[in-house]
Amino acid sequence: MAKVRRRTVDLTGHPDLVVVYLGMQVKTLPGLKTLASFGPKIQRAVQPRPDGLLFHQLFVFELLPLHVGIRQYWRDFDALERWVRTEPHRTWWRDLLRGGSGTAFWHETYFMRGGMEAIFLDLERPTGLLAFAPATEARGAMFSARRRLRLAGEELAPPALSEQELYG
Repeated sequence: MAKVRRRTVDLTGHPDLVVVYLGMQVKTLPGLKTLASFGPKIQRAVQPRPDGLLFHQLFVFELLPLHVGIRQYWRDFDALERWVRTEPHRTWWRDLLRGGSGTAFWHETYFMRGGMEAIFLDLERPTGLLAFAPATEARGAMFSARRRLRLAGEELAPPALSEQELYG
């Protein structure tokens, strides 16, 4: 009988660990171009290892329709929030929010200390939390990740687009 090497991890050194799953799904032919352009951009952005990024990985969710993903582990939410509010991420997010990319996009964030939050842009086929939890508009208290999580403190920087700029 073969023996399996069974291991686990000791996360006591990472009490504020945050795990983020992100996905981009191609919806139209121009979406293939959007997706193809994002891969190298993201790799260049994470190559210097932004402060707080512990691990970054690309993978494929589905082949038809093409749906790719990223999994990232961050030291804490503040490090993640700082990074997403700086360039180039800030521009990427603003452009996705404005639409016209030919893709659907989503992220789900999970916290070692408990709590999760998610956002979904233009997904026609529900995935992840959206596949079973009631959906609501991302407005007001649901507009930013910090507010969806009910975390104390101010956002570390303004969002790529304010609620007013996005919804008019």
